[in-house]
Amino acid sequence: MYDIPAPMLAKAVPAVPDGPNYSFEPKWDGFRALVAFDGTDVEIGSRGAKPLTRYFPELVEAFARLLPEPCLVDGEIVVAVGEPGAEKLDWPALSQRIHPAASRVALLSAETPAMFIAFDLLARGDRDLQAEPFATRRAELVNLLHGVPDPVHVTRTTEDAAQARRWLAEFEGAGLDGVVAKALDAPYTPGKRTMLKIKHARTADVVALGYRIHKSGQGVGSLLVGLYDSAGRLRNVGGVAAFSNACRLELVEELAPLVETDASGAAVTGETDRSRFSSAKDTSFVRLRPERVLEVRYDQLEGDRFRHTVQFERWRPDRDARSCTFEQLEAVAAYDLADVLQ
Repeated sequence: MYDIPAPMLAKAVPAVPDGPNYSFEPKWDGFRALVAFDGTDVEIGSRGAKPLTRYFPELVEAFARLLPEPCLVDGEIVVAVGEPGAEKLDWPALSQRIHPAASRVALLSAETPAMFIAFDLLARGDRDLQAEPFATRRAELVNLLHGVPDPVHVTRTTEDAAQARRWLAEFEGAGLDGVVAKALDAPYTPGKRTMLKIKHARTADVVALGYRIHKSGQGVGSLLVGLYDSAGRLRNVGGVAAFSNACRLELVEELAPLVETDASGAAVTGETDRSRFSSAKDTSFVRLRPERVLEVRYDQLEGDRFRHTVQFERWRPDRDARSCTFEQLEAVAAYDLADVLQ
């Protein structure tokens, strides 16, 4: 069996780069996976320390049946939902696949089967390809997986920056979250940020509705933020984190006048919804009166929540909290996933 290295990573850049030496591809919103196949057995490594093999038995079976020879392939595991002609990636459905119970894993593998999107080839047979330029690895990948059917797919690529910009705009409607640029002459560099990723950058005005105490026990660890829906209800849409040590302590003082208190004067707390990812974590937060507005940067909306942690931009004392509604968010046109996979 191949030794599975750490995956090559990407650093964020603000725009699709120009130049003749780049290959561009869609940025798939799933679980990064390195698939090792020795001709008989399959292992699925992840970006972290946790192997993914046991969680995707349908993919293990498909790899063993479909891969034409021993290989080590880099790619992304995704789950699609929707009717034919209107499919899109679904992060919540994918995240549900990580479950400790074998019976639940088996059930979900049938109810929400995953796909694998291959985008790099690290080894083929007894040849280590990591030192080869990406152009060579890409050609080998296409040759290896040509004609291999669903659930294994090879990602689309283009060397046309204008086409990549169109993909950035269009493919979000199918649940993708950006574009990746790879230098055609670059080797595979495990654990290093040598690829470029271009994601959507948007801003929204949101209401501070609470905060969590930092894990150190001092200062604000994260701000919980919300938006008003069409019925006038304030909905939790995500969190803002990554404050400096000094800023965390300053925020406690700054937000103190907004802390809700009970009859005894004690701060009122609440709890956010738990998931299997937060089951062992403290989900309590200090409630704030919904009066303070801040502007945040975000990339995507997943349902009625921000897909990732958002970044603080600035306070907006000029904005009324009740004006912070979902209507300000950009509507993304639907795009069929099948058109991305072709």
